[in-house]
Amino acid sequence: MAKAKTNYTCTECGGILNKWAGQCPSCQQWNTLVETIIEVGGNRFSNTHQSLAQTAPVLNLADIETEDIPRFGTGIEEFDRVLGGGLVPGGVVLIGGDPGIGKSTLLLQALASLSKLKKVLYVSGEESGSQIALRAKRLMLDATDLHLQAEIQLEKILNTLADYKPQVVVIDSIQTVYSDALSSAPGSVAQVRECAAQLTRIAKGNNITMILVGHVTKDGALAGPRVLEHIVDTVLYFEGDTHSSFRLVRAIKNRFGAVNELGVFAMTEKGLKGVSNPSALFLSQHDTPVAGSCVMVTQEGTRPLLVEIQALVDTSHAPNAKRLSVGLDQNRLAMLLAVLHRHAGVAASDQDVFINAVGGVKITEPAADLAVLLAINSSMRNKPLPRGLVVFGEVGLAGEIRPAPRGQERLREAAKLGFSIAIIPKSNAPKQKIEGLQIIAVDRIDEALSKVRDIDGLLE
Repeated sequence: MAKAKTNYTCTECGGILNKWAGQCPSCQQWNTLVETIIEVGGNRFSNTHQSLAQTAPVLNLADIETEDIPRFGTGIEEFDRVLGGGLVPGGVVLIGGDPGIGKSTLLLQALASLSKLKKVLYVSGEESGSQIALRAKRLMLDATDLHLQAEIQLEKILNTLADYKPQVVVIDSIQTVYSDALSSAPGSVAQVRECAAQLTRIAKGNNITMILVGHVTKDGALAGPRVLEHIVDTVLYFEGDTHSSFRLVRAIKNRFGAVNELGVFAMTEKGLKGVSNPSALFLSQHDTPVAGSCVMVTQEGTRPLLVEIQALVDTSHAPNAKRLSVGLDQNRLAMLLAVLHRHAGVAASDQDVFINAVGGVKITEPAADLAVLLAINSSMRNKPLPRGLVVFGEVGLAGEIRPAPRGQERLREAAKLGFSIAIIPKSNAPKQKIEGLQIIAVDRIDEALSKVRDIDGLLE
């Protein structure tokens, strides 16, 4: 028997090489080339007797009539928020997360709610029908109108979609689906790319809303080729610690709404429930103010959230001081410590510095810089920041404090939750006074530290 011919495919960009290399020449990523079998045979779309796309006429952009995208809710408010207002007919959503974090639970709840209004289908490749029925019973869901198919062969799934004609379909998960047209194993780069492409084409051609569940790697990124994220309309990530009851769903890509939108859920005995006031999750309850704690307002999509930043600074007993950050960028922490030393005269070269964002939230925006530096300074002085203080602002390498977007919304959220003092960039200073909130606008980091000391003096 002749040996099957193989090549090497990059899991990040989909690039193809004839021989293995440590680095992909297309995307410059290391150790991403995996061996795949070269497929031979007829047209991969021959079983559908049609090409990938019809030839479309050339139109003038100004002559094309626009219309609002119709949406329909899932019955789960936080899920609809992340999706940009609900699901879109013909839209393809890819959702990924760690094993056991709640992907299947959330989608089963959404389908059970949608089944009252839409024709839905749950295609399971990882669990049997009895397992899913048991979960629905445990969650006390009304699954009378929810239809299920336990299948992993792509051609059989496509036949079911053609016969049953559902309006909403969940594929759990795309890594388990395989096509007979390819000889490689399920979950391989070729299988994932081909199956996702054909399912997306069917969804677009028949106006089916399709939700694909994707596995993640040990680094937390979606497994499979990077093209998987490019061909879908929306990419959602499940975040959070499986040992905690709280889950975060974040939109990384959304062609029909805002990116970086955040949905907050609590895992209960009856499944995932939306959290109406998520700021309460990320604020610790201290009877008395503690050193090294600073509250900031971060903006997640359209939602302002109050998050507590904690810092612990201790004398280092090793030649190289430790710099550890949880929930924030560790490289940015090293930069901020250099700014603190150079422009505020606070040295931490012989100190171990640990930073944590309470509640397991990940903060990617630079508006957390000022809160991090104030928390570090508070821990070094072993003196708590004033009660009721909230801050935000980006700190530049020259020591300047730059404005953050949507400053007014952040301040209103802080005032609504009872905070009384805000240290913010001068460019974010509101033109009108916000009731119950004292605004202190600063230009530089040394000025911000001076204002904190002034407030401490007045309180004493």
